[in-house]
Amino acid sequence: QVQLVESGGGLVQAGGSLRLSCAASGIISIVNGMSWYRQAPGNQRELVAGITSTGSTNDADSAKGRFTISRDSAKNTVFLLMNSLKPEDTGAYYCNAYGRLGGVPWNSWGQGTQVTVSS
Repeated sequence: QVQLVESGGGLVQAGGSLRLSCAASGIISIVNGMSWYRQAPGNQRELVAGITSTGSTNDADSAKGRFTISRDSAKNTVFLLMNSLKPEDTGAYYCNAYGRLGGVPWNSWGQGTQVTVSS
């Protein structure tokens, strides 16, 4: 079982920056990818950015040019640097990771960290 623990959320003014972190622990064999999702009140959870084990990234249009996803593979940790934050970036940010253990795929979610951007 893989546990994901997020940190780094908080309250920030528009134009400010935050850096989210997500550390995976537990029985981990292969982590194929890690991603950040955002869920605003009343909305569905949506992908913000993802990164694979080879370093390939996939960013939502809303994140391009402002957010940067990176990972420390040795520590099974993923980061999301968010610059030029806007009020519409407000929401709960969830970390997701997926991989394989003994050939069996797994997929885990963190508990989420709240990001609030004031105007």
